[in-house]
Amino acid sequence: MLRVTKLTDYATVVLTALAAAPDRVHSAAELAEQAGLEVTTVAKLLKPLAQCGLVAGFRGAHGGYRLARDAREISLIEIVEAMEGPLGMTECSVHAGACGIESSCGVRANWRRINDVVIDALRGVSLADMLSPTSIKTRRAIPATLATA
Repeated sequence: MLRVTKLTDYATVVLTALAAAPDRVHSAAELAEQAGLEVTTVAKLLKPLAQCGLVAGFRGAHGGYRLARDAREISLIEIVEAMEGPLGMTECSVHAGACGIESSCGVRANWRRINDVVIDALRGVSLADMLSPTSIKTRRAIPATLATA
């Protein structure tokens, strides 16, 4: 089963809380309460999100966090990569030479293409999109073209 980690899922929840009130600076404790998470977990999430430029941190008595950019400008692929690194459906999708059978493998190119489709799908969904759930009927179609035998 392919799935993002819990921390990536939680990061998306925390970022949507920030996106819901973008002009406010939120403390980690406020974000934890809104997201239903422990403060230590939220603090752990905010560090890589800040390092990747998705959130801005402010020190002081009225310090906290807010989005570094508009929620429409932050894509899901940025969130996934901030928390997990480059997306790779298989090891060879990201790093050439990481597999012992790479030279004789006939499926690497197709896994790379699938990887690209998933990246494009995540790039096509913004944090702002995550604020308002849509029904299946109103979702955008994601074009996918895979190699044929």
